Amino acid sequence: MIINSRFFNRSELMGFIALAAVLFVILPLTLDVFRLNLVAKYLTYAFVAIGLVLCWGYGGILSLGQGVFFGLGGYCMAMFLKLEASSVENTKIQSTPGIPDFMDWNQITALPFFWQPFHSLTFTILAIILVPGLFALIIGTAMFKRRVGGTYFAIITQAVAAILTILIVGQQGYTGGINGMTDLRTLKGWDIRPDHAKIILYFVEVVLLFACIGIAQFIRLTKLGRILVAMREQEDRVRFSGYSVANFKIFAFCMAAIFAAIGGAMFALNVGFMSPSFVGIVPSIEMVIYTAVGGRMSIFGAIWGAILVNFAKTSLSESFPQLWLFGLGALFIAVVLAFPNGLSGLWADYVQPRIDRLFASRKAKADWADNSVADGAPAE
Repeated sequence: MIINSRFFNRSELMGFIALAAVLFVILPLTLDVFRLNLVAKYLTYAFVAIGLVLCWGYGGILSLGQGVFFGLGGYCMAMFLKLEASSVENTKIQSTPGIPDFMDWNQITALPFFWQPFHSLTFTILAIILVPGLFALIIGTAMFKRRVGGTYFAIITQAVAAILTILIVGQQGYTGGINGMTDLRTLKGWDIRPDHAKIILYFVEVVLLFACIGIAQFIRLTKLGRILVAMREQEDRVRFSGYSVANFKIFAFCMAAIFAAIGGAMFALNVGFMSPSFVGIVPSIEMVIYTAVGGRMSIFGAIWGAILVNFAKTSLSESFPQLWLFGLGALFIAVVLAFPNGLSGLWADYVQPRIDRLFASRKAKADWADNSVADGAPAE
């Protein structure tokens, strides 16, 4: 049985098949719609984890502000959905029909100019990609061109997350404030709230997730991916070799931002609201923990980390809501001290060698049987 390919090695192909089987077959057949929608919520963070694998795992750029890009993508989608839910017919009891309810509550009498383009779904999809990407480009250019990195860059991304959260909360009339954007109902007239819609959105999200896996894997296997790893290990040597380290860092940071934004947009669709609580410092740090637990050097490991940690968060916070944050902190400390390469590292160190030995022994037995038959001896 040949399970190697140019795109995936044996371990990665097994991980791909296992993840596809779980997400496409096992979970939809075994979970009710409520639980499946919870899994869809967990998977929105898997997009962020894929980006962090490229940015942090391969590029060595620790960003503690990925919630910013997750939130930007989520708010872009929420703006479109909120405008569709704020038709004149749906808002006829307002003093100013045709605008979102939180604008009416804040005595805003006309839709702001920057909201107008979000009547178009095409513009919204482009904005989900371009707005976070351009924002990351501005931050990355300002930082990496001046060789700001390491701890300083991580602190700056945290500051950006805090600033954006304060801005969203402070501009309540334009963003919904601390409550965020709620009551998101339809997508081009299609009601996203019924059970059958939740199931369709789940499969759409899984397809998008595998598309992002393919993009990330392609980047990893190209010369660009090898340069990112070399840059992480010996940045000065890469720079002295004639490569622009700043440009490679900017690219990795922008790709991580775009992946996070796609996750945020799917979050708004699946959950039906968006608020600043998903933008700030705490959710950004949690996203890094998901990646660290799964393994920051493994795309599939990071995805499993996002799913498992969020599942644990849901389960434990229901029973011990006050202890969850302590458990999350303890989990991160355990990862750093005990298995720094995460779950994927444990798999590579303890499970994969046994699988390789099993395949090797089977191949040896098959070769011995073939040789015996060729020599005229009966094969058992």
